[in-house]
Amino acid sequence: MTQTVVAAVIVASGGRVLAAQRGEPPALAGGWEFPGGKVDPGESDVEALVRECREELGVEIEVGERVGGEWPLAPGYLMRVWLARVVSGEPEAKEHLAVRWLAPGEYYSVDWLTGDLPVMAAVEKLLSED
Repeated sequence: MTQTVVAAVIVASGGRVLAAQRGEPPALAGGWEFPGGKVDPGESDVEALVRECREELGVEIEVGERVGGEWPLAPGYLMRVWLARVVSGEPEAKEHLAVRWLAPGEYYSVDWLTGDLPVMAAVEKLLSED
């Protein structure tokens, strides 16, 4: 069975995008990703995304348009991604090593995880069209 993972590309003024640095598992530690996580049974993708951002970052988000289709991760995992914006709170690293806002010229200044790198490229294209 395939596990669905959801991720939020949280965008702020000036096209800044929030990146989060993984602390675990060891194979992914230190890599940067878009915040999110697994969808629990009985939960919609959007509900999971809102819950994960609340748990991981301490923020409430408004979910916007979906980015791409299904992004393959490790075998047995598919990621679905949405644009989002913070409606309350200030992002903090509750379950990550760090969180960082990346301005348009800094999008690739972090070591993105393999699964998140093509998402960043798609988001960069979307944001440049605005």
